[in-house]
Amino acid sequence: MATSENSSSDYRLTTSPEVNQKETRVQFSKDEEALVIRMYNLVGERWDLIAGRIPGRTAEEIKKYWMCRCSTNC
Repeated sequence: MATSENSSSDYRLTTSPEVNQKETRVQFSKDEEALVIRMYNLVGERWDLIAGRIPGRTAEEIKKYWMCRCSTNC
C-alpha cells in the first residue's frame, strides 16, 4: 500500500502547476542578452534569425526571453 501512496504523491509533484510556472523563465547570460537586444533592433521579431547567432538557443527560447523581458508578469 505504501507503494501506491508514493506513486500518487510523485505524480502530484511532477504535474504541479507551480513547478511548470517556475520553469518558464529562461536564463540568459549578459552577453546573450546584449546580442538579443542588438539583433532585435536590427531584424525585429525574427526569432529564428536571432537564434542562429546564439549557439545552443532556440527561436522559442529567445522569444520567451523577449516576452518576459517586456512583460511585468515574469
